[in-house]
Amino acid sequence: MESSAQKVMLGLKLPTDPRWVKLVQSNIEEILTDHAYCEQKAASSAISCIVRFPEYPDLVEECTRISIEEMEHFRMVHQELLKRGLKLGRERKDEYVSDLASFILKPGGGKKEQFVNQMLFAAMIEARSCERFKLLSENIEDEGLKIFYRNLMESEAEHYATFIKFAKKYGGDIDVDSRWKEFLAFEADLMFKYGKSETMHG
Repeated sequence: MESSAQKVMLGLKLPTDPRWVKLVQSNIEEILTDHAYCEQKAASSAISCIVRFPEYPDLVEECTRISIEEMEHFRMVHQELLKRGLKLGRERKDEYVSDLASFILKPGGGKKEQFVNQMLFAAMIEARSCERFKLLSENIEDEGLKIFYRNLMESEAEHYATFIKFAKKYGGDIDVDSRWKEFLAFEADLMFKYGKSETMHG
């Protein structure tokens, strides 16, 4: 039986180049610093969803839980840095996330469309992060990090499923499945320029 993480992998149209793991291994401090800030941004994104869509009580509850969980992941990544005698560096700009935003930041559209776009945007980031965690859990030489990323992988998959669920629940008459397929195709085109730097989405 497929795990939820494996099902996420099937949704993405273009896998990360396996050579990306070699880049990561060459600079553990860089990947862990970048990863830490990815978790912090994910927490901020969940809080933003609460602020933008307070009319959905179950969404507020879930995003509260996710924001707390993401900050716990931030703490875990920071501890991994300290354990290795490394330090958290400055925040890195996430070009991948900026590129993804260009798909949803289109003029016009009502509240339902904005909501669906925000949910799918969050789901896509979680799905690609999950794919990257899976790759690291299977291929990185550091045995401690293999276990670390294997443990985080399922959490990312669960967050992905949560955002997709809310897009469908509150999307009104929007065809969420079709919109998601369009987004997957867009993301696959983006991925041709990524997988070339030692950052979580680079």
